[in-house]
Amino acid sequence: MNLTCRHLPGATLISVAGQVDTTNSGDLEQYIDTQRRRLDEPLIVDMSRLTFLDSSGLAVLLAAAALARAHGVALHLAAVQPMPARLMEITGAERAVSMYDHVDQALFAVLGHLSPPEPAA
Repeated sequence: MNLTCRHLPGATLISVAGQVDTTNSGDLEQYIDTQRRRLDEPLIVDMSRLTFLDSSGLAVLLAAAALARAHGVALHLAAVQPMPARLMEITGAERAVSMYDHVDQALFAVLGHLSPPEPAA
C-alpha cells in the first residue's frame, strides 16, 4: 500500500494505491488520522490505484465517514475501482459516503473547482 496526501484549501486529498487488507488497514487508519488538519474539513480519498480492499479496510473508511458526519462534513471517495466498488455495493457501505467516478468530480463537489492548485514554486 502506498499513501500520499495533499492539503488543499478547504479539504484533504489522500491517495491510496495497492491493496488494503488486515495486514495494513491499521496503517491506513493512522495515516488518515494524522493527515486530517481539522475534523470539520471534507476528506477526499482517491482510490484510482486501489486494487483490493477487504472488510478491515472498509471498516477504516466507514469509521472515517462516521467521524466526518459527526462533524458536519462527508467522506468523498473518488475513482473507486471495480473490486472495492463491488464490496461497497454488497455491504451497503456506498450509502455512508459520497462516491464519484473521477477525482475532479469530487474536487468540484467539495471545492467548487476541477483540479487541485499547483504547488507553489
